Amino acid sequence: MSLRLSTVILPYRRWHEGGRAAWTRAEQLGFHAAYTYDHLSWRTFRDGPWFGAVPTLTAAAGVTDRLRLGTLVTSPNFRHPVTLAKELISLDDISGGRVTLGIGAGGSGFDATALGQEPWTPRERADRFAEFVPLLDRLLREDAMSYEGDFYSAHEARNIPGCVQRPRLPFAVAATGPRGMRLAARFGQAWVTTGDPKLFENGTPEQSIQAIRGQAERLDDICAEVGRDMSGLDRVLLTGFTPDRNGPLESLNAFVDFAGRHAELGFTEIVIHWPIPDSPFAAEEKVFEQIAMEAPAQLR
Repeated sequence: MSLRLSTVILPYRRWHEGGRAAWTRAEQLGFHAAYTYDHLSWRTFRDGPWFGAVPTLTAAAGVTDRLRLGTLVTSPNFRHPVTLAKELISLDDISGGRVTLGIGAGGSGFDATALGQEPWTPRERADRFAEFVPLLDRLLREDAMSYEGDFYSAHEARNIPGCVQRPRLPFAVAATGPRGMRLAARFGQAWVTTGDPKLFENGTPEQSIQAIRGQAERLDDICAEVGRDMSGLDRVLLTGFTPDRNGPLESLNAFVDFAGRHAELGFTEIVIHWPIPDSPFAAEEKVFEQIAMEAPAQLR
């Protein structure tokens, strides 16, 4: 299988002041998919413009035809499975079945406290995630269902007509720990990683490769445990959070080398951030476009 190349477009620009243009350009450049973060605000962008993921993706669906669209990633921090399912079914319908749900356990950033709650511990996040994903899976598959759990409930929730993509739209589950990886193996059509966050500041690219290899091997073991055919589970690397940082976007050759080394670990999709000046995702736009247009052919 050829390595697919996708992008993340952060929702920080007004739609008519560059937002729309990025999504249409992503399709023109031939990206497999374009994703956006699903946060209420994020890191250094907190005090500037930041728009909602689902409305942004809905607008993007209206100005593209082939590009897959999705979140990278949604989390339980401020989402409830019942309302999220309704939004996803609507988005899948509007896009003609082009939506992938990237989903993760969430972190301790601004989303964790925006609704007035104390941030959950890592164990609490994992516990909620373990209930959130199976419930969302059922909500997207079943016309009507009820459920009473430790954290979430659904009472005669109706989701007719369901997803365009059957039996439901695909999940790309972000996980590095064993509990999250089991969710990826049981419910995911893809597994997502950003690498080992402990290596971001002081690690080396070689250490990162070894850490990601270890993650992939753990996923293999878990798939074997639960009886999941590994060939049916895509592997997605969201770049920008390994010690390489933006180095792979400095030139076409640098990216092809970076992507090729990760393809050897079994990755089927590499995701790069749309350039944002004066940010951690700053990159030369001409080089970025060259990578989009030329790298996939070199990675087949």
